[in-house]
Amino acid sequence: MLFIPGVTNELVYEKRSWFVVHPKGLVVRKKGEEFELLTEEDVEALKLDRALAHRMGSLDETDALTFAISGDLPEPYEPLPLRALAAFLDGSIFGVVGRALHTADWLTTSRFCGRCGTATTRVSGERCMLCPSCGLQIYPRISPAIITLVRKGDLALLASNAKFPGAFYSTLAGFAESGESLEETLVREVHEEVGVNVRDVRYFGSQPWPFPNSLMIAFTAQWDSGEIVIDAKEISDARWFSVDELPKIPPRLSVARQLIDSWVKEVRG
Repeated sequence: MLFIPGVTNELVYEKRSWFVVHPKGLVVRKKGEEFELLTEEDVEALKLDRALAHRMGSLDETDALTFAISGDLPEPYEPLPLRALAAFLDGSIFGVVGRALHTADWLTTSRFCGRCGTATTRVSGERCMLCPSCGLQIYPRISPAIITLVRKGDLALLASNAKFPGAFYSTLAGFAESGESLEETLVREVHEEVGVNVRDVRYFGSQPWPFPNSLMIAFTAQWDSGEIVIDAKEISDARWFSVDELPKIPPRLSVARQLIDSWVKEVRG
């Protein structure tokens, strides 16, 4: 599956790939216990105004279009959260769905100017909304966040988020603040969440994470000093784990899992 991003809203291909986004997730057509992505016939059945769709690019020689809707859906249509879809989608289509959710969030939150309140218009050939009154340009917001695997010898520090108690253990993460480098964000977040100090911060990779508009920048770091003292508002539990005693960890599509898998592979040699 080949996806090529694009910024023009002009249609290129005869066929369309539809990614209809509801506040509760991506709209799919249920078929028993399975589901399918929407087709032209589904768009017609839902009475969607195609003129309001936004072209994200091309997908396997089709125009990939996203459309933001709200309200109740008739059967057999149902919105599924991206986290639920992650177990069923391969990496390539997961990325396109994520882009659709991010784009739909931008479309629904930039309909009016945040400076003067005037209704905005689309800019041709650019992913931008323009205020015709004061000239404010509104681009999709991207919120940078660090995510890091902290190591102590062959052990790794994993934590359980207080908002998802008992769900799984993962690497530490947090959003960058104004005027802060990613390395400074990492050091601060680790110390705030689990009380330890780190060194040897090294870049690992990145992943768009549309909840709703994050860009996760992944690092590894080495423990330097301090004992684990959790911030109970953010973390319900945090421990040092060996590769042979891992708890439930994130799904394979996430960069958090990639960090963990890379560490496991290295330790097992």
